[in-house]
Amino acid sequence: MADTIAETVDLLYTIDQEKLTPDQQIALGTALASLAQAERLEQINGRLRGIHQVLNAWALKATVEGGR
Repeated sequence: MADTIAETVDLLYTIDQEKLTPDQQIALGTALASLAQAERLEQINGRLRGIHQVLNAWALKATVEGGR
């Protein structure tokens, strides 16, 4: 998903904003803000995956050690 976000941001930054109507400029700003939010959510999701892996490792270790 991160590649898609980066590609979309690159595409949006190639738009000549001076040729846009005010409504189109607002829509472009909204799109950029939405993409920034999506990128941040993707970063948070990555951190949560890392935490999930650590917790699973701890749970597995506790299960193995508890069975001895």
